[in-house]
Amino acid sequence: MQVLTTIDSCRDARSRLGRLALVPTMGALHAGHLSLIELAHQHAETVAVSIFVNPTQFGPKEDFKKYPRPIESDLRLCEQAGVDMVFQPAVEQMYPAEPADLMIDLPSLSTVLEGKHRPGHFRGVCQVVAKLFNIIQPQAACFGEKDYQQLRILSAMTEAMNFPIRIIPGPTLRDPDGLAMSSRNRYLSPEERTKALSISRGLFAARDQFASGIDQTNRLLTTIQHALLEQHLAIDYVAAVDAKTLKPVERVASPTLLAVAARVGSTRLIDNVILSPQ
Repeated sequence: MQVLTTIDSCRDARSRLGRLALVPTMGALHAGHLSLIELAHQHAETVAVSIFVNPTQFGPKEDFKKYPRPIESDLRLCEQAGVDMVFQPAVEQMYPAEPADLMIDLPSLSTVLEGKHRPGHFRGVCQVVAKLFNIIQPQAACFGEKDYQQLRILSAMTEAMNFPIRIIPGPTLRDPDGLAMSSRNRYLSPEERTKALSISRGLFAARDQFASGIDQTNRLLTTIQHALLEQHLAIDYVAAVDAKTLKPVERVASPTLLAVAARVGSTRLIDNVILSPQ
């Protein structure tokens, strides 16, 4: 496994490889990331993983400095998973001292849900992923459905920018208790983790309601809200939106995203389920 830390060395190594699938990450790898690496192996003969905690997608009050960076563990997991190339640049590589004033944005998708609560977040995501696409030039890239809005925005960006890259979604992986896997779960105390389970339980309860024939989203959202409030979670949003446009819907008449963002103590977690009518 090659571990590359500069853009030039990454491009040089890439030039000697064939069809490649990329798994962009911010490190702190868990089984969810490993499932994306496994998915990448299904779509290309070579798999690359980027490990880069991207400062431009963190707000001024967010956890950039304390975001976990267990690089030795991450590299070991990548090697065990059969990764061929890891790109692990320093911030100075990706963002020189005087970077161009470049912005990539899809405001109809990026200013709602997460974008409303984290202004500028998706501009930073699009900026770094476009850079990674340009540097590594993969034929495919894998992203998890847990960050559904990110997946949707990056799919739209790839199409709008005419990148010759197939975006491959990977299903959300969950621990046996139902909690969606996230690098931020390690911040939770045992008591907080118990409270955090109300997020997935609320989403699953709403999904069961929909399966029983209830398609009014206000009723589904009320079910989720009750589950969160019973555990005294601080809710950023509970929303039902069209899975493609991310616009609010009153009934589940097409694929619909039920999305949650809530805080358990000082840790902010997101989760979602997608409902598809028959």
